[in-house]
Amino acid sequence: METSKSASDKLAERKARLLELHKQRQEARTQNHQEVVAEDARKKLPSNWEARKRQAEWLLADDKARADAESAGKDYERLQLLKVSAIDAERIEKKKKRKDNPDLGFSTYEAQTARQYNRLVKTMPVRDMAKYEKQKAELGEAFYGGPNTTLHLLTKDTPSAINNMVKDLEQQIDRRKKYSRRRIYNDDADVDFINERNSKFNKKLDRFYGEHTAEIKQNLERGTAI
Repeated sequence: METSKSASDKLAERKARLLELHKQRQEARTQNHQEVVAEDARKKLPSNWEARKRQAEWLLADDKARADAESAGKDYERLQLLKVSAIDAERIEKKKKRKDNPDLGFSTYEAQTARQYNRLVKTMPVRDMAKYEKQKAELGEAFYGGPNTTLHLLTKDTPSAINNMVKDLEQQIDRRKKYSRRRIYNDDADVDFINERNSKFNKKLDRFYGEHTAEIKQNLERGTAI
């Protein structure tokens, strides 16, 4: 009787374990199916979906923080600036300037002229309508120019305008000094290299060891080296 009981108990345990395994298998199938559906949905989303999602979350958080600051009677922009260090603020300002007027180097003379024109336009003073109307009345029809109009005898530059021009030219000269230009090749120099890279290497060696090997070099050139 005890033997049959133990056998029935073992059978019940096995059935319960089998039922549990079957249940776990069903749960795994359900989870796998959900993961497959979610992955397929992610693949169908735009490539920049994650970035757009982060941006949307940031905008919602920013709007909430702005509303909380306004309800507390605080200046939200000032609170945000207090979180930025002086070094980061300077870096952000430089980045904005580079973005607004990027220096991509020389490409064409037209692009260089357009860049200089835009820079000069930004530095122009605020329009003085009284001066504009006065000059318009003094010049008459010549104010609008034409194919036969000569203005250099009718107008006179102010000292401030001349000073601004001189200042701008001096700034251009200073900027040109910072550019690295190709060194002029000396045709009379001794040819002791086989290519440009070897020439630079020889110059580097001469800088560090030239004074120590000058006598050996002279002896080799005279043919009196031991």
